[in-house]
Amino acid sequence: MAQYSRIEVASVMKEQGMVPLFFHSDVELGKKILKACYDGGARLLEFTSRGDFAFEVFGELNKYAIKELPGMIMGVGSVTDAGAASLYMQLGANFIVTPVLREDIAVVCNRRKVLWSPGCGSLTEITRAEELGCEIVKLFPGGTYGPNFVKGIKGPQPWTSIMPTGGVSPTEENLKGWFDAGVICVGMGSKLISKEVIANKDYDGLEKMVKETLDLIKSLRN
Repeated sequence: MAQYSRIEVASVMKEQGMVPLFFHSDVELGKKILKACYDGGARLLEFTSRGDFAFEVFGELNKYAIKELPGMIMGVGSVTDAGAASLYMQLGANFIVTPVLREDIAVVCNRRKVLWSPGCGSLTEITRAEELGCEIVKLFPGGTYGPNFVKGIKGPQPWTSIMPTGGVSPTEENLKGWFDAGVICVGMGSKLISKEVIANKDYDGLEKMVKETLDLIKSLRN
């Protein structure tokens, strides 16, 4: 079961300002990615459920995080139905991220007080997600909508917490646009944990990138 409540997870998402996300079928490589992100200062990471036996890989990575990386909050993304969400929560997922708004996932996550972040693309979807108890809405694909969309939502609904994913990169120009628009945090995958990093096993480079990105977000907020 989850070690962190949805309120605790939401607080870390807000404090950290970034949710790194990745998938790889190699458990040992995944551990090194986790360690690099952790050493770079990240205390929360989304494992994207996109391959065969992904749940088995996540189970091993979460055990590793619990044992070796104190304070690292592991969650799962690309979850598409309540059955998968329940399975991942049994494996200790502390949050569930979905590409679309699914009320069946809301029900099973709320029952266990696990944070769920649904992918939304309209004010109507965002409002419905919040009515179902959503703390942080995922704007997906973020690059399609852009910071101006966030500004538009925050006008009538300043209480809405938005996390864009897709179209987010670790550059000052990109991140400034999102945080100036009022996002609570950003989700970042291949622009942070790139194919090159994985192919070259450049874990030191990844650690440096994570640290620099977190420092940049902190400075932009200040």
